[in-house]
Amino acid sequence: MVHGNPNLIVEATGSISIPGAEILGRYAVLGHYDFFMMIEADGNEAVARLSLEVGVRTGMHIETLPAIAMGFLTDPLNHSPGGQSTSIQQDTPSSQSSPSSPSSSNP
Repeated sequence: MVHGNPNLIVEATGSISIPGAEILGRYAVLGHYDFFMMIEADGNEAVARLSLEVGVRTGMHIETLPAIAMGFLTDPLNHSPGGQSTSIQQDTPSSQSSPSSPSSSNP
């Protein structure tokens, strides 16, 4: 199906609206999988609904792989994966440094 329409995944997922689930990004990848979508969801039920909808619209086999923030694995005091920061911290405008001043977080 993708050979006949290279934009199939973008078109099929662009109009999906599942309460509690949001598609953060779509990627073509090399390796065991052909495509990867990063999704943020309130729970497994929302992900299941989204996966079913994507599979029906594209005709593709969908495999869902839950992810847990790295901080959850290293912080023994916090027992809630939802409360952990992600393993990648995003820069906010107030935390970005100018090109002439090196950031203190660089090694």
